[in-house]
Amino acid sequence: MRTLRQLAVLLAAWACACAAAYVPGLGEIMAANQMRHLKLWYAGEAHDWPLARYEVDELEEGFVDAVRYHPTHPGAPRPLTELVPEFTAGPIAALRQAIRDESEPEFAAAFDSLSEGCNGCHREAGFGFNVIVRPTSNPYANQRFAPAQ
Repeated sequence: MRTLRQLAVLLAAWACACAAAYVPGLGEIMAANQMRHLKLWYAGEAHDWPLARYEVDELEEGFVDAVRYHPTHPGAPRPLTELVPEFTAGPIAALRQAIRDESEPEFAAAFDSLSEGCNGCHREAGFGFNVIVRPTSNPYANQRFAPAQ
């Protein structure tokens, strides 16, 4: 019985250590954000404002994760804790307002501003070769981008 208890304690400790050890890479976080950026565009274009609101929330959560897990980045002249908010906070706020207003023109302008903010951050961090643009084709054929009926 004692050996079984010891084994259970060891397994629990091992499981906690494994769970705590995983930190998503910055590339993983940004790849997820790129997907959210794309889905945000299609939601706004379709006037699916609830989905657009959700995608903005998820996108912002990804930016928070980026700076939480990677406050600095090799080669970047300034910490990501400064760069990411500097380049994304204003466009995210503008997107939230455009979505509240259900305004496609405001949404498009705010979306383009966010894309340029991403590109500005990439340039500042030494990743200017990674250029974000409006999506031109939708790889999510299994998701409807239209207001729910």
